[in-house]
Amino acid sequence: MKRSLLGALALLFALVFAAPLQASATIDINTASASEIAAVLVGVGPAKAQAIVDYRTEKGGFVSIEELTQVQGIGPATLERNRAMLQLGESAASQE
Repeated sequence: MKRSLLGALALLFALVFAAPLQASATIDINTASASEIAAVLVGVGPAKAQAIVDYRTEKGGFVSIEELTQVQGIGPATLERNRAMLQLGESAASQE
């Protein structure tokens, strides 16, 4: 009984204090590396993160957050799940 109560309290502590820390992480999709993208975004592993970097390199950067859905494997649900963590710095295309 005591052990399960301690486990429940540990889980509650983790949920209360870890969630705000993760939610506060943001990432600039025009400058972040694939490993940084994979570490921060939910549902984006190394392959999708590399696809984001490849798209950015080919197109000169993202001009809107919504453009992220043009990357193969990144759909509207993934975008919405991560929207609060996404930042959009100046792209190479907008500097011309």
